Amino acid sequence: MAAPRAAAAAAASAKQVTRRNFAEAVRELGAHLESCDYVAVAAQKTGAPTGWRRALPVDTAETAYLKAKLAAESFQPLQIAVCPFLLRNSSPSTLVAYPYNFHIFPRDELQLGMPSYSFSCQSSYLSTMANDGFDFNMCIYDGISYLSRVQESFARQKVFTPHLRPLLPSQSTSVADSVFKSRIKSRIMHWRKGYAEPNKKDDGSLVSSFSRLILGGETYGSRPSISIDVCSDQQVQLVLEAANHISDDLVPLVVPDKAGAARTVCVIFTSSKEDKNLLLMDIQQSTEEKFRGFREVIDLLSSSQKPIVSYNCLNDLTMMHSKFLAPLPPNMHEFMCSLKMVFSNVVDVSHLWRQIGPLRKAKNIQAALSYLQRQYFVPIEIKIPEQDGTSGVTKNEQNVLRITKLFAKLSNLLKISPEYQLKSDTAKAVSTDNIIFLWGFRGKSVKELKSYLPGLHQIFSEDFEVKLLDKTCSALIFRNSDTAMQLLKEISSESPSLNSFFSEGLKAAGFEVYRKVCRLGLWDSDLAEALEGVSSEVAASTLSECNSSQIYWNSSLMLDLKEYLEC
Repeated sequence: MAAPRAAAAAAASAKQVTRRNFAEAVRELGAHLESCDYVAVAAQKTGAPTGWRRALPVDTAETAYLKAKLAAESFQPLQIAVCPFLLRNSSPSTLVAYPYNFHIFPRDELQLGMPSYSFSCQSSYLSTMANDGFDFNMCIYDGISYLSRVQESFARQKVFTPHLRPLLPSQSTSVADSVFKSRIKSRIMHWRKGYAEPNKKDDGSLVSSFSRLILGGETYGSRPSISIDVCSDQQVQLVLEAANHISDDLVPLVVPDKAGAARTVCVIFTSSKEDKNLLLMDIQQSTEEKFRGFREVIDLLSSSQKPIVSYNCLNDLTMMHSKFLAPLPPNMHEFMCSLKMVFSNVVDVSHLWRQIGPLRKAKNIQAALSYLQRQYFVPIEIKIPEQDGTSGVTKNEQNVLRITKLFAKLSNLLKISPEYQLKSDTAKAVSTDNIIFLWGFRGKSVKELKSYLPGLHQIFSEDFEVKLLDKTCSALIFRNSDTAMQLLKEISSESPSLNSFFSEGLKAAGFEVYRKVCRLGLWDSDLAEALEGVSSEVAASTLSECNSSQIYWNSSLMLDLKEYLEC
Protein backbone atom coordinates (compact mmCIF):
# COMPACT_ATOMS: atom_id res chain seq x y z
CA MET A 1 0.00 0.00 0.00
CA ALA A 2 3.03 2.28 0.24
CA ALA A 3 3.23 2.80 -3.50
CA PRO A 4 -0.36 4.03 -3.96
CA ARG A 5 -0.06 6.37 -0.99
CA ALA A 6 3.17 7.82 -2.33
CA ALA A 7 1.68 8.28 -5.77
CA ALA A 8 -1.45 9.90 -4.40
CA ALA A 9 0.52 12.27 -2.22
CA ALA A 10 2.74 13.26 -5.12
CA ALA A 11 -0.17 13.64 -7.50
CA ALA A 12 -1.64 16.30 -5.24
CA SER A 13 1.16 18.58 -6.42
CA ALA A 14 0.45 18.22 -10.15
CA LYS A 15 -0.23 21.52 -11.91
CA GLN A 16 -3.78 21.64 -13.26
CA VAL A 17 -3.77 23.30 -16.70
CA THR A 18 -6.84 24.71 -18.47
CA ARG A 19 -7.11 27.33 -21.20
CA ARG A 20 -6.95 30.03 -18.51
CA ASN A 21 -3.36 29.26 -17.52
CA PHE A 22 -2.23 27.37 -20.64
CA ALA A 23 0.22 29.98 -21.97
CA GLU A 24 1.97 30.22 -18.60
CA ALA A 25 2.10 26.41 -18.24
CA VAL A 26 3.62 25.97 -21.71
CA ARG A 27 6.44 28.38 -20.85
CA GLU A 28 7.15 26.51 -17.62
CA LEU A 29 6.96 23.13 -19.33
CA GLY A 30 9.45 24.25 -21.98
CA ALA A 31 11.97 25.20 -19.27
CA HIS A 32 11.48 21.88 -17.44
CA LEU A 33 11.90 19.88 -20.66
CA GLU A 34 15.31 21.45 -21.21
CA SER A 35 16.59 20.24 -17.84
CA CYS A 36 14.90 16.81 -17.63
CA ASP A 37 16.11 13.33 -18.65
CA TYR A 38 12.77 11.76 -19.60
CA VAL A 39 9.10 12.64 -20.04
CA ALA A 40 6.32 10.37 -18.75
CA VAL A 41 2.93 10.60 -20.46
CA ALA A 42 -0.52 9.23 -19.51
CA ALA A 43 -3.97 9.91 -20.95
CA GLN A 44 -7.52 9.71 -19.57
CA LYS A 45 -9.88 8.79 -22.42
CA THR A 46 -13.62 8.30 -22.80
CA GLY A 47 -13.29 4.55 -23.38
CA ALA A 48 -11.17 1.62 -24.53
CA PRO A 49 -11.61 -1.38 -26.84
CA THR A 50 -13.44 -4.38 -25.40
CA GLY A 51 -13.78 -8.03 -26.35
CA TRP A 52 -11.70 -9.20 -29.29
CA ARG A 53 -11.17 -5.57 -30.34
CA ARG A 54 -8.53 -5.15 -27.61
CA ALA A 55 -4.95 -6.32 -28.19
CA LEU A 56 -4.76 -10.12 -27.83
CA PRO A 57 -1.86 -12.56 -27.50
CA VAL A 58 -2.58 -13.77 -31.06
CA ASP A 59 -2.13 -10.30 -32.58
CA THR A 60 0.79 -9.46 -34.82
CA ALA A 61 2.20 -5.94 -34.91
CA GLU A 62 -0.08 -5.18 -37.87
CA THR A 63 -3.37 -6.40 -36.36
CA ALA A 64 -2.51 -4.81 -33.01
CA TYR A 65 -1.99 -1.50 -34.82
CA LEU A 66 -5.35 -1.78 -36.58
CA LYS A 67 -7.05 -2.26 -33.20
CA ALA A 68 -5.17 0.68 -31.69
CA LYS A 69 -6.19 2.75 -34.74
CA LEU A 70 -9.85 1.90 -34.07
CA ALA A 71 -9.54 3.04 -30.44
CA ALA A 72 -7.68 6.24 -31.34
CA GLU A 73 -10.33 7.22 -33.89
CA SER A 74 -13.26 6.31 -31.62
CA PHE A 75 -12.43 7.70 -28.18
CA GLN A 76 -11.51 11.18 -27.00
CA PRO A 77 -8.73 12.10 -24.53
CA LEU A 78 -10.05 14.43 -21.82
CA GLN A 79 -6.86 14.68 -19.76
CA ILE A 80 -3.24 14.23 -20.77
CA ALA A 81 -0.68 14.19 -17.97
CA VAL A 82 2.88 15.17 -18.92
CA CYS A 83 5.66 14.73 -16.37
CA PRO A 84 9.27 15.73 -17.18
CA PHE A 85 11.56 14.14 -14.62
CA LEU A 86 15.21 14.13 -13.69
CA LEU A 87 17.03 10.98 -12.57
CA ARG A 88 20.61 12.24 -12.61
CA ASN A 89 20.37 13.72 -9.16
CA SER A 90 22.75 13.94 -6.23
CA SER A 91 20.78 11.17 -4.53
CA PRO A 92 20.19 7.95 -6.56
CA SER A 93 17.02 7.26 -4.57
CA THR A 94 15.41 10.62 -5.43
CA LEU A 95 13.89 11.76 -8.69
CA VAL A 96 12.70 15.29 -9.38
CA ALA A 97 9.38 15.45 -11.25
CA TYR A 98 7.34 18.29 -12.72
CA PRO A 99 3.85 16.87 -13.36
CA TYR A 100 1.29 18.78 -15.44
CA ASN A 101 -2.29 17.64 -15.93
CA PHE A 102 -3.76 19.20 -19.10
CA HIS A 103 -7.55 19.28 -19.40
CA ILE A 104 -8.53 19.19 -23.08
CA PHE A 105 -11.78 19.26 -25.02
CA PRO A 106 -12.35 19.39 -28.81
CA ARG A 107 -14.34 22.63 -29.11
CA ASP A 108 -14.97 23.95 -32.63
CA GLU A 109 -13.64 27.42 -31.83
CA LEU A 110 -13.04 28.36 -35.48
CA GLN A 111 -16.49 27.19 -36.64
CA LEU A 112 -14.94 24.82 -39.18
CA GLY A 113 -16.15 21.49 -37.82
CA MET A 114 -12.74 20.76 -36.29
CA PRO A 115 -11.06 19.16 -34.40
CA SER A 116 -13.88 16.56 -34.36
CA TYR A 117 -17.61 16.31 -34.97
CA SER A 118 -18.18 13.49 -32.47
CA PHE A 119 -16.51 10.83 -30.36
CA SER A 120 -17.55 7.67 -28.53
CA CYS A 121 -18.03 7.31 -24.78
CA GLN A 122 -18.35 4.19 -22.62
CA SER A 123 -20.72 4.65 -19.71
CA SER A 124 -18.55 2.50 -17.42
CA TYR A 125 -15.55 4.77 -18.07
CA LEU A 126 -17.52 7.95 -17.44
CA SER A 127 -18.99 6.51 -14.23
CA THR A 128 -15.54 5.57 -12.96
CA MET A 129 -14.20 9.02 -13.84
CA ALA A 130 -17.09 10.66 -11.99
CA ASN A 131 -16.48 8.49 -8.92
CA ASP A 132 -12.80 9.46 -9.03
CA GLY A 133 -13.76 13.14 -8.87
CA PHE A 134 -13.31 14.07 -12.52
CA ASP A 135 -14.57 17.62 -13.16
CA PHE A 136 -16.56 17.38 -16.40
CA ASN A 137 -17.65 21.04 -16.22
CA MET A 138 -14.06 22.26 -16.11
CA CYS A 139 -13.14 19.92 -18.96
CA ILE A 140 -15.97 21.04 -21.25
CA TYR A 141 -15.92 24.78 -20.53
CA ASP A 142 -12.26 25.40 -19.68
CA GLY A 143 -10.56 22.48 -21.42
CA ILE A 144 -7.89 23.37 -23.99
CA SER A 145 -8.94 22.82 -27.58
CA TYR A 146 -6.53 21.86 -30.35
CA LEU A 147 -6.02 21.25 -34.06
CA SER A 148 -3.81 18.61 -35.63
CA ARG A 149 -1.06 19.73 -37.97
CA VAL A 150 -3.16 18.77 -40.98
CA GLN A 151 -6.22 20.58 -39.59
CA GLU A 152 -4.14 23.68 -38.82
CA SER A 153 -2.90 23.81 -42.41
CA PHE A 154 -6.51 23.68 -43.63
CA ALA A 155 -7.72 26.23 -41.05
CA ARG A 156 -5.07 28.78 -41.99
CA GLN A 157 -6.43 28.73 -45.54
CA LYS A 158 -9.97 29.39 -44.27
CA VAL A 159 -9.51 31.68 -41.26
CA PHE A 160 -7.50 34.90 -41.39
CA THR A 161 -6.31 36.65 -38.24
CA PRO A 162 -4.51 39.95 -37.57
CA HIS A 163 -0.80 39.47 -38.20
CA LEU A 164 2.53 41.23 -38.42
CA ARG A 165 3.87 41.83 -41.91
CA PRO A 166 7.53 42.51 -42.76
CA LEU A 167 8.43 45.91 -44.21
CA LEU A 168 9.58 45.51 -47.81
CA PRO A 169 12.30 47.69 -49.40
CA SER A 170 11.00 51.05 -50.61
CA GLN A 171 10.02 51.28 -54.27
CA SER A 172 9.28 54.21 -56.53
CA THR A 173 5.91 55.71 -55.60
CA SER A 174 3.34 57.70 -57.53
CA VAL A 175 2.11 61.16 -56.59
CA ALA A 176 -1.07 59.60 -55.19
CA ASP A 177 0.97 57.24 -53.00
CA SER A 178 3.10 60.12 -51.72
CA VAL A 179 0.00 62.13 -50.81
CA PHE A 180 -1.56 59.06 -49.08
CA LYS A 181 1.62 58.37 -47.11
CA SER A 182 1.96 62.02 -46.05
CA ARG A 183 -1.64 62.16 -44.80
CA ILE A 184 -1.32 58.88 -42.90
CA LYS A 185 2.00 59.93 -41.36
CA SER A 186 0.51 63.23 -40.17
CA ARG A 187 -2.54 61.45 -38.72
CA ILE A 188 -0.45 58.86 -36.83
CA MET A 189 1.93 61.55 -35.50
CA HIS A 190 -0.92 63.66 -34.09
CA TRP A 191 -2.56 60.55 -32.57
CA ARG A 192 0.71 59.32 -31.03
CA LYS A 193 1.47 62.75 -29.59
CA GLY A 194 -1.64 62.48 -27.40
CA TYR A 195 -0.12 59.42 -25.67
CA ALA A 196 3.62 60.03 -25.91
CA GLU A 197 3.31 63.65 -24.74
CA PRO A 198 0.11 63.86 -22.65
CA ASN A 199 -1.20 67.25 -21.47
CA LYS A 200 0.01 67.65 -17.91
CA LYS A 201 -2.52 70.33 -16.99
CA ASP A 202 -5.43 68.98 -14.97
CA ASP A 203 -7.89 71.41 -16.53
CA GLY A 204 -6.93 70.17 -19.97
CA SER A 205 -7.80 66.55 -19.33
CA LEU A 206 -11.28 66.87 -20.84
CA VAL A 207 -9.90 68.64 -23.92
CA SER A 208 -7.26 65.93 -24.27
CA SER A 209 -9.91 63.18 -24.12
CA PHE A 210 -11.97 64.89 -26.83
CA SER A 211 -8.84 65.31 -28.90
CA ARG A 212 -8.07 61.61 -28.71
CA LEU A 213 -11.65 60.78 -29.63
CA ILE A 214 -11.54 63.07 -32.68
CA LEU A 215 -8.22 61.58 -33.81
CA GLY A 216 -9.77 58.08 -33.84
CA GLY A 217 -8.21 56.57 -30.74
CA GLU A 218 -9.06 52.93 -29.98
CA THR A 219 -7.55 50.22 -27.82
CA TYR A 220 -5.89 46.91 -28.62
CA GLY A 221 -6.27 45.04 -25.35
CA SER A 222 -5.11 47.65 -22.82
CA ARG A 223 -2.90 49.56 -25.30
CA PRO A 224 -3.91 52.62 -27.36
CA SER A 225 -4.35 51.96 -31.08
CA ILE A 226 -5.59 53.57 -34.27
CA SER A 227 -7.05 51.87 -37.37
CA ILE A 228 -6.03 52.96 -40.87
CA ASP A 229 -8.27 51.78 -43.72
CA VAL A 230 -6.42 50.41 -46.76
CA CYS A 231 -7.57 49.08 -50.12
CA SER A 232 -4.40 47.48 -51.53
CA ASP A 233 -1.13 45.82 -50.50
CA GLN A 234 0.69 48.93 -51.73
CA GLN A 235 -1.22 51.08 -49.21
CA VAL A 236 -0.39 48.53 -46.48
CA GLN A 237 3.31 48.99 -47.23
CA LEU A 238 2.91 52.78 -47.18
CA VAL A 239 1.28 52.64 -43.71
CA LEU A 240 4.06 50.35 -42.47
CA GLU A 241 6.70 52.76 -43.80
CA ALA A 242 4.98 55.72 -42.16
CA ALA A 243 4.75 54.01 -38.77
CA ASN A 244 8.37 52.85 -39.01
CA HIS A 245 9.61 56.38 -39.77
CA ILE A 246 7.71 57.96 -36.88
CA SER A 247 8.89 55.92 -33.89
CA ASP A 248 10.04 52.49 -32.69
CA ASP A 249 7.25 52.41 -30.10
CA LEU A 250 4.59 51.75 -32.77
CA VAL A 251 3.56 48.22 -33.81
CA PRO A 252 1.49 47.98 -37.04
CA LEU A 253 -0.82 44.95 -37.25
CA VAL A 254 -2.47 44.02 -40.57
CA VAL A 255 -6.16 43.09 -40.15
CA PRO A 256 -7.57 40.99 -43.05
CA ASP A 257 -11.17 40.58 -44.16
CA LYS A 258 -12.94 37.21 -44.54
CA ALA A 259 -11.32 36.64 -47.93
CA GLY A 260 -7.84 37.23 -46.54
CA ALA A 261 -7.25 40.62 -48.22
CA ALA A 262 -5.89 43.44 -46.04
CA ARG A 263 -8.74 45.63 -44.76
CA THR A 264 -7.11 47.87 -42.15
CA VAL A 265 -3.78 48.40 -40.43
CA CYS A 266 -4.06 48.67 -36.66
CA VAL A 267 -1.19 50.79 -35.29
CA ILE A 268 -0.57 50.08 -31.60
CA PHE A 269 1.29 52.38 -29.22
CA THR A 270 3.65 50.78 -26.66
CA SER A 271 4.99 52.58 -23.60
CA SER A 272 8.51 51.10 -23.62
CA LYS A 273 10.82 48.65 -25.33
CA GLU A 274 9.85 45.97 -22.81
CA ASP A 275 6.16 46.67 -23.44
CA LYS A 276 6.72 46.34 -27.20
CA ASN A 277 8.48 42.98 -26.80
CA LEU A 278 5.66 41.76 -24.58
CA LEU A 279 3.08 42.83 -27.18
CA LEU A 280 4.93 41.02 -29.99
CA MET A 281 5.05 37.90 -27.82
CA ASP A 282 1.32 38.16 -27.01
CA ILE A 283 0.43 38.50 -30.71
CA GLN A 284 2.46 35.42 -31.59
CA GLN A 285 1.01 33.37 -28.71
CA SER A 286 -2.54 34.45 -29.49
CA THR A 287 -2.18 33.26 -33.09
CA GLU A 288 -0.54 29.97 -32.12
CA GLU A 289 -3.07 29.25 -29.37
CA LYS A 290 -5.96 29.83 -31.76
CA PHE A 291 -4.65 27.37 -34.35
CA ARG A 292 -2.59 24.92 -32.29
CA GLY A 293 -3.99 24.82 -28.77
CA PHE A 294 -2.81 21.77 -26.85
CA ARG A 295 -0.79 20.63 -29.85
CA GLU A 296 1.79 23.18 -28.75
CA VAL A 297 2.63 20.73 -25.93
CA ILE A 298 3.08 17.89 -28.43
CA ASP A 299 5.38 20.10 -30.52
CA LEU A 300 7.41 20.92 -27.40
CA LEU A 301 7.81 17.22 -26.57
CA SER A 302 8.87 16.51 -30.14
CA SER A 303 11.42 19.32 -30.35
CA SER A 304 12.93 18.41 -26.97
CA GLN A 305 13.90 14.95 -28.32
CA LYS A 306 13.68 13.57 -24.77
CA PRO A 307 12.71 9.88 -24.40
CA ILE A 308 8.93 9.44 -23.97
CA VAL A 309 8.01 6.95 -21.23
CA SER A 310 4.53 5.48 -21.23
CA TYR A 311 2.49 2.39 -20.43
CA ASN A 312 0.87 0.80 -23.48
CA CYS A 313 2.69 3.09 -25.90
CA LEU A 314 0.85 1.81 -28.95
CA ASN A 315 -2.53 3.09 -27.74
CA ASP A 316 -1.13 6.40 -26.46
CA LEU A 317 0.91 7.18 -29.56
CA THR A 318 -1.80 6.25 -32.06
CA MET A 319 -4.10 8.57 -30.09
CA MET A 320 -1.55 11.41 -30.23
CA HIS A 321 -0.96 10.89 -33.95
CA SER A 322 -4.68 10.83 -34.72
CA LYS A 323 -5.61 13.88 -32.63
CA PHE A 324 -2.55 16.12 -32.95
CA LEU A 325 -0.62 15.18 -36.10
CA ALA A 326 -2.67 13.71 -38.94
CA PRO A 327 -5.18 10.93 -39.71
CA LEU A 328 -3.69 7.53 -38.97
CA PRO A 329 -2.18 5.70 -41.97
CA PRO A 330 -3.76 2.39 -43.09
CA ASN A 331 -0.85 0.20 -41.97
CA MET A 332 1.78 -0.14 -39.27
CA HIS A 333 4.78 0.61 -41.47
CA GLU A 334 3.47 3.99 -42.61
CA PHE A 335 2.45 4.83 -39.05
CA MET A 336 5.94 4.16 -37.70
CA CYS A 337 7.58 6.14 -40.51
CA SER A 338 5.34 9.10 -39.65
CA LEU A 339 5.76 8.70 -35.88
CA LYS A 340 9.54 8.54 -35.82
CA MET A 341 9.66 12.01 -37.37
CA VAL A 342 7.96 13.30 -34.20
CA PHE A 343 9.03 10.93 -31.40
CA SER A 344 12.27 9.15 -32.16
CA ASN A 345 12.73 7.55 -28.73
CA VAL A 346 9.86 5.88 -26.86
CA VAL A 347 9.97 3.47 -23.92
CA ASP A 348 7.09 1.28 -22.77
CA VAL A 349 7.52 0.36 -19.10
CA SER A 350 5.67 -2.92 -19.69
CA HIS A 351 8.52 -4.03 -21.97
CA LEU A 352 11.09 -2.98 -19.40
CA TRP A 353 9.59 -4.94 -16.53
CA ARG A 354 9.43 -8.11 -18.66
CA GLN A 355 13.22 -8.11 -18.71
CA ILE A 356 12.93 -9.17 -15.06
CA GLY A 357 11.78 -12.80 -15.32
CA PRO A 358 9.16 -13.04 -12.55
CA LEU A 359 7.62 -9.72 -13.62
CA ARG A 360 6.56 -11.02 -17.05
CA LYS A 361 3.20 -12.06 -15.63
CA ALA A 362 2.44 -8.61 -14.17
CA LYS A 363 -0.83 -7.33 -15.65
CA ASN A 364 -0.53 -3.62 -14.84
CA ILE A 365 1.65 -0.90 -13.33
CA GLN A 366 0.41 -1.40 -9.78
CA ALA A 367 1.11 -5.15 -9.89
CA ALA A 368 4.66 -4.46 -11.11
CA LEU A 369 5.24 -1.84 -8.39
CA SER A 370 3.90 -4.17 -5.69
CA TYR A 371 6.20 -6.99 -6.80
CA LEU A 372 9.27 -4.72 -6.82
CA GLN A 373 8.27 -3.42 -3.38
CA ARG A 374 8.18 -6.99 -2.00
CA GLN A 375 11.16 -8.53 -3.78
CA TYR A 376 13.71 -5.73 -4.29
CA PHE A 377 15.06 -2.95 -2.12
CA VAL A 378 14.90 -0.03 -4.53
CA PRO A 379 13.80 3.01 -2.50
CA ILE A 380 12.64 5.85 -4.75
CA GLU A 381 11.34 9.16 -3.44
CA ILE A 382 9.53 11.50 -5.85
CA LYS A 383 10.37 15.12 -5.18
CA ILE A 384 7.98 17.64 -6.75
CA PRO A 385 8.98 21.31 -6.50
CA GLU A 386 6.06 23.52 -5.49
CA GLN A 387 4.06 24.80 -8.47
CA ASP A 388 1.21 27.29 -8.76
CA GLY A 389 -2.20 25.99 -9.81
CA THR A 390 -2.04 22.64 -7.99
CA SER A 391 -5.13 21.00 -6.58
CA GLY A 392 -6.85 17.68 -5.90
CA VAL A 393 -5.87 14.19 -7.02
CA THR A 394 -7.09 12.54 -10.20
CA LYS A 395 -6.50 9.04 -11.47
CA ASN A 396 -4.61 10.34 -14.49
CA GLU A 397 -2.11 12.21 -12.30
CA GLN A 398 -1.59 9.11 -10.17
CA ASN A 399 -0.97 7.05 -13.30
CA VAL A 400 1.72 9.32 -14.74
CA LEU A 401 3.55 9.42 -11.41
CA ARG A 402 3.31 5.64 -11.04
CA ILE A 403 4.83 5.31 -14.51
CA THR A 404 7.58 7.71 -13.43
CA LYS A 405 8.26 5.82 -10.19
CA LEU A 406 8.20 2.40 -11.87
CA PHE A 407 10.57 3.56 -14.58
CA ALA A 408 12.96 4.95 -11.94
CA LYS A 409 13.01 1.60 -10.09
CA LEU A 410 13.53 -0.36 -13.32
CA SER A 411 16.27 2.08 -14.41
CA ASN A 412 18.06 1.40 -11.15
CA LEU A 413 17.77 -2.38 -11.53
CA LEU A 414 18.55 -2.55 -15.26
CA LYS A 415 21.16 0.25 -15.26
CA ILE A 416 19.29 2.36 -17.81
CA SER A 417 20.49 5.73 -19.09
CA PRO A 418 18.77 8.12 -21.54
CA GLU A 419 20.87 6.50 -24.30
CA TYR A 420 19.91 2.98 -23.20
CA GLN A 421 18.82 0.51 -25.89
CA LEU A 422 16.19 -2.06 -24.97
CA LYS A 423 17.16 -5.70 -25.26
CA SER A 424 15.10 -8.06 -27.36
CA ASP A 425 12.24 -9.61 -25.47
CA THR A 426 12.64 -13.27 -24.61
CA ALA A 427 8.93 -14.10 -24.63
CA LYS A 428 7.85 -17.18 -26.56
CA ALA A 429 7.60 -16.28 -30.26
CA VAL A 430 5.05 -18.21 -32.34
CA SER A 431 4.49 -18.10 -36.10
CA THR A 432 1.02 -17.22 -37.36
CA ASP A 433 1.20 -20.46 -39.38
CA ASN A 434 0.75 -22.31 -36.07
CA ILE A 435 -2.55 -20.59 -35.22
CA ILE A 436 -6.09 -21.72 -36.01
CA PHE A 437 -9.24 -19.85 -35.00
CA LEU A 438 -12.07 -22.10 -33.81
CA TRP A 439 -15.75 -21.22 -33.27
CA GLY A 440 -19.09 -22.97 -32.90
CA PHE A 441 -18.11 -24.68 -29.62
CA ARG A 442 -21.25 -23.46 -27.81
CA GLY A 443 -19.76 -21.82 -24.74
CA LYS A 444 -17.31 -24.53 -23.71
CA SER A 445 -14.47 -23.50 -21.41
CA VAL A 446 -10.77 -23.83 -22.28
CA LYS A 447 -10.47 -26.95 -20.13
CA GLU A 448 -13.53 -28.53 -21.75
CA LEU A 449 -12.23 -27.80 -25.24
CA LYS A 450 -8.83 -29.31 -24.48
CA SER A 451 -10.45 -32.60 -23.46
CA TYR A 452 -13.25 -32.47 -26.07
CA LEU A 453 -11.30 -31.89 -29.31
CA PRO A 454 -9.03 -34.99 -29.25
CA GLY A 455 -12.14 -37.16 -29.50
CA LEU A 456 -13.14 -35.52 -32.78
CA HIS A 457 -9.94 -36.05 -34.79
CA GLN A 458 -6.53 -37.58 -34.24
CA ILE A 459 -4.81 -34.35 -35.25
CA PHE A 460 -5.91 -32.89 -31.89
CA SER A 461 -3.79 -35.49 -30.13
CA GLU A 462 -0.84 -33.27 -31.06
CA ASP A 463 0.41 -30.76 -28.50
CA PHE A 464 -1.59 -27.53 -28.70
CA GLU A 465 -2.79 -24.69 -26.47
CA VAL A 466 -6.17 -22.96 -26.32
CA LYS A 467 -6.97 -19.29 -25.69
CA LEU A 468 -10.51 -17.86 -25.55
CA LEU A 469 -10.59 -14.59 -27.52
CA ASP A 470 -14.21 -13.69 -26.82
CA LYS A 471 -17.35 -15.62 -25.91
CA THR A 472 -17.71 -16.97 -29.46
CA CYS A 473 -14.20 -17.81 -30.61
CA SER A 474 -10.94 -19.35 -29.42
CA ALA A 475 -7.42 -19.68 -30.82
CA LEU A 476 -5.59 -22.99 -31.08
CA ILE A 477 -1.79 -22.74 -31.09
CA PHE A 478 -0.03 -25.86 -32.37
CA ARG A 479 3.60 -26.60 -31.65
CA ASN A 480 4.08 -27.69 -35.28
CA SER A 481 2.93 -25.43 -38.13
CA ASP A 482 2.59 -28.44 -40.46
CA THR A 483 -0.11 -29.82 -38.18
CA ALA A 484 -2.09 -26.59 -38.33
CA MET A 485 -1.76 -26.36 -42.13
CA GLN A 486 -2.84 -29.98 -42.54
CA LEU A 487 -5.96 -29.37 -40.43
CA LEU A 488 -6.91 -26.32 -42.50
CA LYS A 489 -6.51 -28.26 -45.75
CA GLU A 490 -8.72 -31.07 -44.50
CA ILE A 491 -11.35 -28.56 -43.33
CA SER A 492 -11.23 -26.79 -46.69
CA SER A 493 -11.69 -30.08 -48.60
CA GLU A 494 -14.36 -31.26 -46.13
CA SER A 495 -12.44 -34.45 -45.46
CA PRO A 496 -14.62 -37.38 -44.24
CA SER A 497 -12.20 -37.78 -41.31
CA LEU A 498 -13.69 -34.54 -39.92
CA ASN A 499 -17.34 -35.64 -40.03
CA SER A 500 -17.55 -35.61 -36.23
CA PHE A 501 -15.96 -32.16 -36.20
CA PHE A 502 -18.51 -30.77 -38.68
CA SER A 503 -21.48 -32.52 -37.09
CA GLU A 504 -20.78 -30.71 -33.82
CA GLY A 505 -21.11 -27.39 -35.65
CA LEU A 506 -17.42 -26.51 -35.29
CA LYS A 507 -15.72 -24.24 -37.82
CA ALA A 508 -12.13 -23.09 -38.17
CA ALA A 509 -9.97 -20.69 -40.17
CA GLY A 510 -6.32 -19.70 -40.44
CA PHE A 511 -4.63 -16.48 -39.43
CA GLU A 512 -5.04 -14.90 -42.88
CA VAL A 513 -8.81 -14.80 -42.33
CA TYR A 514 -8.33 -13.03 -38.99
CA ARG A 515 -5.89 -10.61 -40.61
CA LYS A 516 -8.46 -9.79 -43.30
CA VAL A 517 -11.20 -9.26 -40.66
CA CYS A 518 -8.98 -6.65 -38.99
CA ARG A 519 -8.05 -4.98 -42.28
CA LEU A 520 -11.70 -4.74 -43.32
CA GLY A 521 -12.60 -3.24 -39.92
CA LEU A 522 -15.43 -5.66 -39.11
CA TRP A 523 -15.43 -4.53 -35.50
CA ASP A 524 -19.17 -4.37 -34.87
CA SER A 525 -19.83 -8.13 -34.82
CA ASP A 526 -18.64 -10.99 -32.65
CA LEU A 527 -15.35 -12.48 -33.78
CA ALA A 528 -16.98 -15.77 -34.87
CA GLU A 529 -19.48 -13.94 -37.06
CA ALA A 530 -16.76 -11.80 -38.63
CA LEU A 531 -14.52 -14.82 -39.29
CA GLU A 532 -17.35 -16.82 -40.83
CA GLY A 533 -18.26 -13.97 -43.16
CA VAL A 534 -14.69 -13.62 -44.42
CA SER A 535 -13.57 -17.28 -44.40
CA SER A 536 -15.70 -18.12 -47.44
CA GLU A 537 -13.85 -15.43 -49.42
CA VAL A 538 -10.35 -16.66 -48.57
CA ALA A 539 -9.77 -19.65 -50.87
CA ALA A 540 -7.80 -22.68 -49.77
CA SER A 541 -5.30 -21.96 -52.55
CA THR A 542 -4.15 -18.86 -50.64
CA LEU A 543 -2.94 -20.91 -47.67
CA SER A 544 0.52 -21.33 -49.13
CA GLU A 545 0.63 -17.66 -50.17
CA CYS A 546 -0.05 -16.22 -46.71
CA ASN A 547 2.64 -14.05 -45.20
CA SER A 548 3.86 -15.57 -41.98
CA SER A 549 4.40 -13.24 -39.03
CA GLN A 550 5.26 -13.64 -35.36
CA ILE A 551 3.16 -13.21 -32.25
CA TYR A 552 4.18 -13.53 -28.59
CA TRP A 553 2.08 -16.24 -27.00
CA ASN A 554 1.14 -16.42 -23.31
CA SER A 555 1.84 -12.76 -22.66
CA SER A 556 0.10 -9.47 -23.18
CA LEU A 557 0.80 -7.55 -26.37
CA MET A 558 4.55 -7.54 -26.90
CA LEU A 559 4.83 -4.97 -29.65
CA ASP A 560 7.92 -2.83 -29.02
CA LEU A 561 7.61 0.53 -30.76
CA LYS A 562 11.28 1.32 -30.15
CA GLU A 563 12.17 -1.65 -32.33
CA TYR A 564 10.20 -0.13 -35.22
CA LEU A 565 11.41 3.42 -34.67
CA GLU A 566 15.00 2.26 -35.17
CA CYS A 567 14.34 0.47 -38.45
